[in-house]
Amino acid sequence: MTEKQSAPATIDEYISGFPPAVQKLLQRMRKCIRKAAPRATESIKYRIPTFELSENLVHFAGFEKHIGFYPTPSGIEEFREELAPFKKGKGSVQFPIAEPLPLELVERIVMFRVAEVHDKELRRSRC
Repeated sequence: MTEKQSAPATIDEYISGFPPAVQKLLQRMRKCIRKAAPRATESIKYRIPTFELSENLVHFAGFEKHIGFYPTPSGIEEFREELAPFKKGKGSVQFPIAEPLPLELVERIVMFRVAEVHDKELRRSRC
């Protein structure tokens, strides 16, 4: 997606704005996240694909040289050793397009986030 393109309304629209090879990677990420969080809803937030479960669960995005994955700071911290080979930020990680996506790791991170959100919801309902 270029700066001049308007914000996509759906994840399908978002993905269609990329070259075919990147589209395949983005679809793999989407499928992996969907598998790990089947009850999550899809949306576009911050102009990127987002999965929600009463709050933002995870985001992902395509770039020229990497796929960005945004599982919040807690998701990065919990898996910091396994994410060590990748460039990271406080709540993000970059998976190079030239390398296989670590989908098994992504799935475990998403499942961690699902459990984390569920725990928050339980704590809120007890108050």
